[in-house]
Amino acid sequence: MANPERSTEMLWEPQPEPRRSLNLERIVRAAVELADAEGLAALSMRRLAERLGFTTMALYRHVPGKAELLTLMRERVHGETEADAGPARAAGWRAELEVWARDELAMYRRHPWLAESDDARHVPGPHTVGRFERALEIVARTGLPPAHVVAAVNLVGGFVGSTARQAAAEARMRRRTGVSDEEWWQDRDSLFAHLDRYPTLSRLYREGAYDTPPDPFEFGLQRVLDGVEALVRYESRDEKGCGVCGRPVDRGPAGRPRDYCSPACRQRAYRLRRGQGG
Repeated sequence: MANPERSTEMLWEPQPEPRRSLNLERIVRAAVELADAEGLAALSMRRLAERLGFTTMALYRHVPGKAELLTLMRERVHGETEADAGPARAAGWRAELEVWARDELAMYRRHPWLAESDDARHVPGPHTVGRFERALEIVARTGLPPAHVVAAVNLVGGFVGSTARQAAAEARMRRRTGVSDEEWWQDRDSLFAHLDRYPTLSRLYREGAYDTPPDPFEFGLQRVLDGVEALVRYESRDEKGCGVCGRPVDRGPAGRPRDYCSPACRQRAYRLRRGQGG
């Protein structure tokens, strides 16, 4: 595990290094290239030193260990598109959040090892926080309460991360076995012979449920954003007070505002109009 205080110092208070053939920037860049090419399992201080043509001890003069190196690698790849402005605000928060989510997934696809290096307690750097800030600013414009803004961004980011981890796991298995997921499932006739005992699954299969499945990421992203949008509408709904007791009254099923919060208050209002008292 990385030393969080040392990581914070390296990420947020970088010290200028003397000009020499080996420096921290070169080490981190080479580490990202190695992980991109061969996966995170192939990354070690020894392998990295060999790639750079230096001794392992030479690397340790610049970075304390692999854990801190991973922190710097994450920060480097998060800085690739963090400065992008994204679409104009006129496109609306949902369109902008879609772009942010796709940018995040594209980053994971360029660097599949990133999904393997997830650590809930790693210290984020300026670029990492900058990407989070971008999403927060988008969602904050919806008017959601502060806690819901953070929760909505974490929900979308968590979905992207989950998608990336699944893709990374499939890629690792494909590298290890030389067989894709699709090919593996095509060879499972012995399993499929037992599945006709499940009527709903069998019916859906016959009706083409698996013939042209929707893209999992796009389908899931839209459903997640549907949920956030429903929350935005709920939080911004027009509330009016009950004409009798003053309690908040939501709109009716047809979208028309109600005058009373309950049948009892409606009856009471009727009696009041008729001069019968409360």
